[in-house]
Amino acid sequence: MIDPQMFQLVCFYAFAAVTVVAALGVITLRNTVHAVLSLVLTFFSTACIWLLAEAEFLAIALIVVYVGAVMVLFLFVVMMLDINQERLREGFIKFLPVGIIVALVMLGEMLALIGVRAMHEAVMGANPATVAGMSNTEWLGHALYTQFLLPFEIAALILTVGVVAAVVLTLRHRTGVRHQQASQQVRVQPASRIRVVKMAAEVPAAPQPEAGKETTP
Repeated sequence: MIDPQMFQLVCFYAFAAVTVVAALGVITLRNTVHAVLSLVLTFFSTACIWLLAEAEFLAIALIVVYVGAVMVLFLFVVMMLDINQERLREGFIKFLPVGIIVALVMLGEMLALIGVRAMHEAVMGANPATVAGMSNTEWLGHALYTQFLLPFEIAALILTVGVVAAVVLTLRHRTGVRHQQASQQVRVQPASRIRVVKMAAEVPAAPQPEAGKETTP
């Protein structure tokens, strides 16, 4: 019989390996469409790891929001655009040392965070969802709409104001550009668009005899 913990560990290593390979494919593949598909696989494998960590909400959000919406949009945009691959890779080698330094710094920060979490695990306590006997999604929804309802509403209001501000800042009135106005389209009357004209019926003329031929009486 297969040990559940051993099976979960094997699945974790398998998903992690696929995630790393797919992430490397994002930055090494020459074809842009293939790179986007590799990024989709990276997100999906990461969502599987979140499921193993009993973070169902994060896994579902990662698949629905990023894989199902954002990355599909990126894929269509990349497929519709005519991107010059050679110009995009001209300065890759020149900036490679800087990229390696930034990657090492980010790796050190992540390892430091993991160490801090390990040291303060006793202080932070166990997973509250497990203690409450709920799933991660159920506990998060219950806590979000009961204990943290006011901060959640304030965050939603701030995001709404940000969306409205972004639309206002990017709105430009340009001359010579055709655009639709919904209010004018709604007020349109059929009489101002269609005109009925009465015309007399036309009767086809009789055929004329050809020249040089006699007509019989």
